[in-house]
Amino acid sequence: MAKIIDGKAVSASVKAAVAQEVAALKEQGISVGLAVVIVGDDPASRIYVNNKKKACASCGIESFEYALSGDTTEEELLELVEKLNQDKKVNGILVQLPLPRQIDEHKVIEAISPKKDVDAFNAVNVGKIMIGDFDFLPCTPSGCMDLIDSTSVSVEGKRCVVIGRSNIVGKPMAMLLLHRNGTVTICHSRTKDLKEICRQADILVAAVGKPNFVTADMVKEGAVVIDVGMNRLENGKLCGDVDFEAVSQVAEWITPVPGGVGPMTIATLMRNTLTAAKIQNGLS
Repeated sequence: MAKIIDGKAVSASVKAAVAQEVAALKEQGISVGLAVVIVGDDPASRIYVNNKKKACASCGIESFEYALSGDTTEEELLELVEKLNQDKKVNGILVQLPLPRQIDEHKVIEAISPKKDVDAFNAVNVGKIMIGDFDFLPCTPSGCMDLIDSTSVSVEGKRCVVIGRSNIVGKPMAMLLLHRNGTVTICHSRTKDLKEICRQADILVAAVGKPNFVTADMVKEGAVVIDVGMNRLENGKLCGDVDFEAVSQVAEWITPVPGGVGPMTIATLMRNTLTAAKIQNGLS
């Protein structure tokens, strides 16, 4: 039976370390602030934003919320982003995705100053991740690396398979594993022999967005399995991309859903906001 990788415990330790540093900065007269912009009333987005506000409060980070109506124009949103770029109280800017159809997400992401881009979605930060010389890492892949580290399994020399090639998770996840000297394969919807490739993985990261997609016959005995998926079934229950019950009979380590990767995403956002504040104040 696999050992559970406890995302709640690991995220609590990350947030505690952030809170300590934020308090130390306050003693030097430096406050840390995160602006979160939400456009429209998507219920899932609202939950994420509320969770981010709670995390800010627990870390001593000031949070500035900008809740805009669903009919906000692209121009209005870009104006707000530029205002936040100039605001010295704001160290990090996060625009909650998805955005309404009338707004080009790419334009908005590129408008955020790379120094305040705590999601690490801006092309400048994406390029820095590619070459391994980065200030910020995308929150979910970075959190996944923390979870792998918590198992004491070294990535170096291991066969690593990432299922999913999104810009937010799949691609940066592969880069982070590569920077740790893993041998990385990225799989996606067009991959042939997916099951065989996954079965070779010492570390398997599932970020495909399909409930229970990864079955026990796709997993190598003794593997570390990181489940990034967050899917809601018809009965209202949350489940991941991995068939947890079956795969936990084969893997050595596995993340649960919920309580695995989710808490780490927000903890990493807090850490990125702290990093941004240190850089902006010449302390890093």
